[in-house]
Order: sequence, then C-alpha cells, then structure tokens
Amino acid sequence: MAVASSLYLWRRLWGTAILSAALILLLPEKGRAEPGVPVPPNNLLSDRGAGALAAADRDFVIKVRLAGLWEIPAGEMAQDKSADPRIKEIGRNIAAQHVVLDKLTRDAAQKLGIVLPDAPNSDQQGWLGEMREADGTQFDEIYIDRLRAAHGKIFPAIATIRASTRNDTVRKLAQRANQFVMTHMTLLESSGIVDFGSLPTAPPPSAAAGQPSATAQVLSAPEQRPSSGTNTPLVLLALAGGLAAGAFATRQLAGNRRQTHRSRRGRYYDG
Repeated sequence: MAVASSLYLWRRLWGTAILSAALILLLPEKGRAEPGVPVPPNNLLSDRGAGALAAADRDFVIKVRLAGLWEIPAGEMAQDKSADPRIKEIGRNIAAQHVVLDKLTRDAAQKLGIVLPDAPNSDQQGWLGEMREADGTQFDEIYIDRLRAAHGKIFPAIATIRASTRNDTVRKLAQRANQFVMTHMTLLESSGIVDFGSLPTAPPPSAAAGQPSATAQVLSAPEQRPSSGTNTPLVLLALAGGLAAGAFATRQLAGNRRQTHRSRRGRYYDG
C-alpha cells in the first residue's frame, strides 16, 4: 500500500513539473506578466532656466504656443459644429489639455525671456477658416485631418529638442509637450476617420560615408535574432523545480521500499 502511494505521489510531482515547463515553453506570455508602460517622472527634471538657449529652443517654445492658439478654438468649434458625440468629446478634451499646456509654455517663456505670439499663424488661421465653413461630417473630417497632420509634424520636432537641448526648462517643457501630443494623437485616431494613407511617409534610412545606418547594423547583426518570447530563467526554474521534486519523490519511494523490506524481514524472522 505504501509503495503504491509513493508511486502515485512521484507521478504527480513529476507530472506537475513537466506540465509547468511545457506551459512556459509553449505559452511564454502565461509564464510572465507584461510590465506596465512607464510614465516619465517629470519631477526628476530641473526647471531653473539653466543651460544655453539655442535658436531651435526658442522656435520650439513658440510653436507649442501657436499650437494652443488654434487648437483651443478648434476644439470649441467641435462642440457646436459636430453631430458626433465622439468628435465633441475629442475636441473638448484636446482644448482643455491645451489650456494646461499653454500655461506651462507661457511660464517657460517668461523664465527664458521668450516673446510669444498672441494669434495663430497664417496656416492655422486658414485651417480654422475651413472649420468655420463646415458642419456635420464635413467638419469632423476637416477637424480630425488638420489636427492629426499638425501633431504628426510637431511630434518629431519635440523628440529632437528633448534629446538635444542644453536648457533644463526647455527640456522639461519638451517632455511634457511630448506627453500631451501623444495623448492628442491617440484621441484623434480613436475617431476612426483618420486617413492614414494620406499621412507623409518616413524618409528612407541614410548611410553616411558609405557606412550602413545604425538601423541596418542592428538588423544585420547575426546575434540580433528574433526572440521566441520564452523567459529562459523561468524555464530553468521550472525544470530545476521538477528535478528537485523528482529527487525528493525518488528518495521517498526508496525509503518506503527499504522500510517495507525491513518490515517483511522482521515478520519472516519473527515467524
């Protein structure tokens, strides 16, 4: 009876270990939790106006101000001219968020001595004019198209400033602006009417002095192979656990067999 029980235990432990390892190998996403997308810790950035201020930095601050000068009234128009509740909500959210971003921009400009415009530029005024003449679905298409195109243009400019500026106030404003722009692009695309086919395509990678680009180097490196998604440490841990469980069960089984053998010998000699 004891031997049969030990065999049953041994099979269960080994079976569980093997099943766990198989699940990790075949379904790696089940063996690990995907980490959450981090939020930039803006409080770790200084904002003292310290560092050299380049012409590109000044131009960036002015462009962020200009974005708010036309996107706020555009969002307000969406409340009156659109018949789509989703477009109304998108316009309301973007306008409200630009009010916050505009305050951050004006504070940065005051600290850095940058003179900001008080009216949209000629292109932006033209876009607002198009929206004033449209209603319903026509307004929706113009609103989404113009804002998505504008955000697509300023998005790479923000990345350039964030990565290259020497001024800490501009750096912090760029990081904050990046978060706003990413949110706005996502909101605009949630409308379902963005014409992605009409968006400008990314320029082809270029090679300097006959050398392959960084992207090409990464793609051609032999060691950079697509990962299967398997979490190797978890697999090794599961296999080690299985081996340990098997060794334990084997020792238990051997001990039970020796005890049974001794009991039988005792009964034999006692008889």
